[in-house]
Amino acid sequence: MKTFHIPEFYRSQVITPIKEYRRKNDKLKRDFSPTVLDFGAVKFLIARHFGFCYGVENAIEIAYKAISENPDKRIFLLSEMIHNPDVNLDLQERGVRFIMDTSGNQLIAWSEIMPNDIVIIPAFGTTVEIQARLETIGVEAHRYDTTCPFVEKVWNRAEQIGKKDYTIVVHGKPTHEETRATFSHSQANAPTIVVKNIEQTERLARYVRGEGTKDEFYKEFAGQFSEGFDPTTDLKRIGVVNQTTMLASDTQGIADYLKSVMIQHYQLAPQQVEQHFANTRDTLCYATNDNQDATYALLTHEADFAIVAGGYNSSNTSHIVELCEQKLPTYFIESQSKILAQNLIQHFNLHTKEEITTQDFIPQKEVVTVLLTCGASCPDATIEGILMRLLPFFGHTKAVEDVMQVFA
Repeated sequence: MKTFHIPEFYRSQVITPIKEYRRKNDKLKRDFSPTVLDFGAVKFLIARHFGFCYGVENAIEIAYKAISENPDKRIFLLSEMIHNPDVNLDLQERGVRFIMDTSGNQLIAWSEIMPNDIVIIPAFGTTVEIQARLETIGVEAHRYDTTCPFVEKVWNRAEQIGKKDYTIVVHGKPTHEETRATFSHSQANAPTIVVKNIEQTERLARYVRGEGTKDEFYKEFAGQFSEGFDPTTDLKRIGVVNQTTMLASDTQGIADYLKSVMIQHYQLAPQQVEQHFANTRDTLCYATNDNQDATYALLTHEADFAIVAGGYNSSNTSHIVELCEQKLPTYFIESQSKILAQNLIQHFNLHTKEEITTQDFIPQKEVVTVLLTCGASCPDATIEGILMRLLPFFGHTKAVEDVMQVFA
């Protein structure tokens, strides 16, 4: 796999060597067991896979290249580069300005963008409409396009099945940048609808079976279907693709459910299924799959609590948090700065969408075990920072150098 040139301050003298050690000793990625760092009074179980993925490193390399190559030009990002506050803040401090926020709200008017400005397309990609607008302005948007290759893979897959007269069902969060981009590219080739979860998919099945009216459909799925979508005709042949950072099990569940609905509704024999349901391959990215599998393996071990690091608007990170929450107390934090004191942590509540503060989050016991992981847009340096922030809270612990000897 390609090696990217990213700023050294994103790397870690603790975490990066561990990753390299695990990679060399498990090149086929068959061992999902966590890495154990035993400091005596505290033991950290670190997920086998986490942190910067191929797409994120590619995006960061291109963004910093754009800055270094254009010292005398204005540099803009369409929106957040990735869903990590530290990375986005560093880019802003280097003079990069965001044209839109993460929800697509305009921060800088298009009329302010000039042909000789540098505009970076973020890792999530962008819509066909925005691409056309940049071309009209005269901006060379393709020059610093950081769209993740795995997102483009979804677009290509949607185009392939769209050309075979299937309607595209996108499993994703309707307001997420990636899903907005995928929806835009998909609807250029076929009728498209977004479903956010299995519950909404079950509602969609009503219209597949002809149980609801057009007006009911348009009201229920407002803002989630392409222009001119007709539920009476466009739901007869469908195929499923997804936002790459969704839970793999959820996407598979949605695809399996819709396939069974088609089989039952049209009374299809096995060889007839593709008359109504496209044989779509999984379109989750490798990092999402690896990180989720590593989290499942991590959760087979007993621990006192889990810390998951990443941006609060990071979809792939939030799914890891959801998995961990099912088993043990889980604290979702952006960085080590959220660990306020030995018995005080500020963390994000996924359900209320707000930061809360929890006291006495570290249990009083002889040996404490902590599960530690993060999302695909979180730097190794952040995980090291969290680990080093927690260590002093446990009194007599082994030296980091001693614990790290095995990874030398």
